Amino acid sequence: MGGTEAPRAIPAWRTALRWVAARVGGALLVVWLVATIVFFALRSSGDPLEAILGGPGSQAGPEAVEAARREYGLDQPLIVQYLLQLWRVGTLQLGDSYARRQPVADLIADQLPGTLLLAVLALALAWALAVAGAVVSTSARGRVGAVVNAVLRGVEVIATVMPGFWLGAVLILVFASTLGLLPATSQGSHPAGLVLPVVTLAVPIAGFLAQVSRDALLEADAAPFAVTARARGASEPAVLLRHTLRHAALPALALSGWAFGNLLSGAVVVEVLFARPGLGRLLQDAALARDVPLVIGAVTSVALMYVAVVVLTDIVELFVDPRLRGPRPAVLRAPDVAVGS
Repeated sequence: MGGTEAPRAIPAWRTALRWVAARVGGALLVVWLVATIVFFALRSSGDPLEAILGGPGSQAGPEAVEAARREYGLDQPLIVQYLLQLWRVGTLQLGDSYARRQPVADLIADQLPGTLLLAVLALALAWALAVAGAVVSTSARGRVGAVVNAVLRGVEVIATVMPGFWLGAVLILVFASTLGLLPATSQGSHPAGLVLPVVTLAVPIAGFLAQVSRDALLEADAAPFAVTARARGASEPAVLLRHTLRHAALPALALSGWAFGNLLSGAVVVEVLFARPGLGRLLQDAALARDVPLVIGAVTSVALMYVAVVVLTDIVELFVDPRLRGPRPAVLRAPDVAVGS
């Protein structure tokens, strides 16, 4: 037979099924890697029996040591302990904390809301700063615009390389110790205690998002659809809100999953610096005590939240960008290339 058949389009259900399978497979791989690395890292740093028996100063006798070893399965070969730990993670039965003698799930549930609130507020502030910087940068024209752009670019670069612990220490020194405007610690539920930790987390992320948003907004501002809208009489605010801002948000939106993961990891430093209770401080205490179930449970929870946010970000992208929806042409994927006969 001669001629060339038109390329087949991959059905939407197959595209969706591949998308879901890729995300679930990626989540399982992340959880397995995290649990494996944490388990062997903690076991290589010492015997977790010390945490069970109350720390280095414990005066437990040999019988108590052997009883604890049998109770927690530490008399089993290391590979058996590892597989049992993976089984607990896979079945979401995280066991009891060695040091605190409480269910790991309960300890995480108590501390998780505070850390999530901190990360969500920091991401929202980072987005607000990034969008505001991008809009100001693209709105300024002429020599003034060049100066504004140069200043904003410099601020963005400084923000991205600024260490969180250094920024937090400076904020405490200025706004708590010198001016006395805000509390240096973040204990309790008063909103003022959240300001400095949120700003500490948000500024470096805002620098990254602003760089991406500004470049995308400048590109969208010069695109044909924006020029056409202006030719039809649309005002600059209308072009911004109806056309260019949505296109400019896509690259930064794709980075939000990565940004949220950074905020969760950065929360460890911020919670310690501002004496704030949360998952970060819980994880630090557990790591120092070599509390294997609690460390694996906390780190796995963070990994699962990171994967969930990445998936959520992908879903939001599908709603924002219509080009990502619908079946893809088969010619875009090698295994599905339609070959003419």
